[in-house]
Amino acid sequence: MSLLFERYRRPLFSYLFHQTGQRVESEDLVQTVFYLMLKNRRTFSADGAFRAWMYQIARNALINSAKKGSRTVYQAEFPDHGTQLIEHNLEQDYEQNEAKIQLDQAIARLPADQREVLILSKYQELPYKEIAEVLKTTEGNVKVKVFRAIQELKKIYKNL
Repeated sequence: MSLLFERYRRPLFSYLFHQTGQRVESEDLVQTVFYLMLKNRRTFSADGAFRAWMYQIARNALINSAKKGSRTVYQAEFPDHGTQLIEHNLEQDYEQNEAKIQLDQAIARLPADQREVLILSKYQELPYKEIAEVLKTTEGNVKVKVFRAIQELKKIYKNL
């Protein structure tokens, strides 16, 4: 389990953080997911992808967290970009940092279902087949959802 934790804690945290926007809650959810994976290890079948099974558990943990009221609304923690820049504040570094912050803000404004499918496909780099397993839908439906999420993200980003 420690090998799995070392291998998947960062991508799992990234997924959860992009979903919740809260660092502490995401860290707690990572722990919960690994606990649930250990507890429900017998439900994993070798014919399925491990990552899909793990993200399915993470997704369920997010849903349960929202139902319990511990997470009400997505509230991103956007760092003050001025404090992140090092003293050698090159204009290119600043522009890249600004673009990243605007992209994060645009992603935060996406509806939860679009944000989720975009994170799984672009940030977590899951193949559409695995995303379909996580979301319990078809691969074709995932492709459509990703396309629509990207189109919506473009609109939001332009308005920022």
